[in-house]
Amino acid sequence: MTTATPHKRALVLASASPRRRELLGVLGVEFKVAPADIDETVQPGETPEAYVRRMALGKAEAGYAAAGSDSAVLGSDTAVVIDGRILGKPDDRAAAIAMLTELSGRTHRVMSAVALLDVEGCSEALSVTEVTFRTIIAKEADQYWATGEPADKAGGYGIQGRGAVFVRAIQGSYSGVVGLPLFETAALLEERGYGPLMQA
Repeated sequence: MTTATPHKRALVLASASPRRRELLGVLGVEFKVAPADIDETVQPGETPEAYVRRMALGKAEAGYAAAGSDSAVLGSDTAVVIDGRILGKPDDRAAAIAMLTELSGRTHRVMSAVALLDVEGCSEALSVTEVTFRTIIAKEADQYWATGEPADKAGGYGIQGRGAVFVRAIQGSYSGVVGLPLFETAALLEERGYGPLMQA
């Protein structure tokens, strides 16, 4: 088995998410952050899987166009999906409580796509995780909204924060639910020569 040599291209994370920044930092690879601003509207008839893949690639492409060919750009997107529908970030208290009510006592899926783009081309991967919630009573949903945590979270909850108290079970990638599937991301990086990872 041969050991990959460190990649010479600068790695760019095309995301403003502090959660993705923290997760990528776990891998021990050097990178800079340059958020990509793209239209995140779901297209008519678009499936959740197609949507997250398109968003991840779109962010990588936008970041690459700005960074140039001496960089490798990582784009990622995460969607909370129930009954085939994507639950985005709640606009207000009513929307957040409606989302939590819909997720209450049920199993939903969280899809996280990641795309790595450089002069050699693009590689991508998809993580799908099943998350089961316990029953959430109305008072709890209201109190949770009051913490401020649901406001910027897809599906109206953060599994890495207080929202974890609602999670009865998870099958798949915890980091994927947070926002960046580390198993898939590490595989893409090592494939392109960013490895071995996690070295001091």
